[in-house]
Amino acid sequence: MRGAEFAELKAFVAIVDRASFARAADHLGLSASALSQIIRQLEGRLGVRLLNRTTRSVSPTETGKRLHERVSPMLREMDDAVAQAVGESSRIAGTLRINTLSMAAKKLIAPRLGRFHAAYPHVVLDIVVDDGLTDIAGDGFDAGIRIGARLQQDMIAVRLTPDVELLAVASPEYLAKHGEPKEPADLQHHWCINWRFPGSGKIAGWEFRKKGKTVEVVPAGAVIANHQDIVVPAALQGLGIFYAYNDDGIAEALLDGRLKRVLTDWSVAVPGLHLYYSSRRHVLPTLRAFIDCLLDRDLDSLGSA
Repeated sequence: MRGAEFAELKAFVAIVDRASFARAADHLGLSASALSQIIRQLEGRLGVRLLNRTTRSVSPTETGKRLHERVSPMLREMDDAVAQAVGESSRIAGTLRINTLSMAAKKLIAPRLGRFHAAYPHVVLDIVVDDGLTDIAGDGFDAGIRIGARLQQDMIAVRLTPDVELLAVASPEYLAKHGEPKEPADLQHHWCINWRFPGSGKIAGWEFRKKGKTVEVVPAGAVIANHQDIVVPAALQGLGIFYAYNDDGIAEALLDGRLKRVLTDWSVAVPGLHLYYSSRRHVLPTLRAFIDCLLDRDLDSLGSA
């Protein structure tokens, strides 16, 4: 295979994997126009149309699907072989692509960026903050960070944090006006603030547990959102009860009295944050170093290697 042919196929696979010319162009470090020209050259050389393109979407034709099914595994095998060869050298370098929840980006990654760069100045961290359930392998990420219970299949997981307790909270003003629920069934008489999972669009159910009894409800309310910047202020402004991870905003509001816990003896703990990566791919040395950093392991000896 000539170099130009390899580049064309790699560009084609990147577009199909991401269902987007723009995202594929970003991944490959090309302009959208240059990427379009590469695909035109590939289709012209093969004499077939491989992609259906509109102003809003891109998808493979039937011929494109068959080509992708054959070519994509081979390209991944080549990438793994190159990664393994790089891993055998002592120098840790290259680009590491991480897809992460916003809470993990804020709590785990952001505070350690300087430390990681000081130890590994030749590594580029490409961090994408995404609260949806992204297919990390299909979208070209080396690893993802998610709540343990929401990991994809065929993944190796590394625990980053302990289990997290879910807290039902509301403002004192709301509770003074509407009263406090004593058990989950009482929530049907309250306004609640609901969380919609990004990507799937599903509204999260609220699971409670007490003395071996588990209850799940999907309460009604005045606000549904998929971002902490909306749901937490809604609770603070008295719009209802919110069931959430005990993040910094919730913890501070509980401490200074702007929020109050309810249904305390019904709250459950959920698996903590995990970093996960495909069990089918060679583990990059850059990824090993990144995991060590997130777990606050000593980087000095590794960084000097």
